[in-house]
Amino acid sequence: MQIIYNTKSDILYIRLDELKQDVINQRVSDDVVLDIGKEEKIIGIEIMDASSRLDLKSIFPVEYQITAGVTA
Repeated sequence: MQIIYNTKSDILYIRLDELKQDVINQRVSDDVVLDIGKEEKIIGIEIMDASSRLDLKSIFPVEYQITAGVTA
């Protein structure tokens, strides 16, 4: 997973799948677009006007935990 924030355009992009593939953009609201890939899986999420929609300070730096024994 990769999270990218562009300060100039105020767009937050969350990429869930690292594989290169063709995607279809599906707008789910005025400010959110999903990138849909193979087998209708969500590959990425784009959030426009991110600073007014999210508390970016709580997102960056991203903290995560990997739990042993969890399967996809």
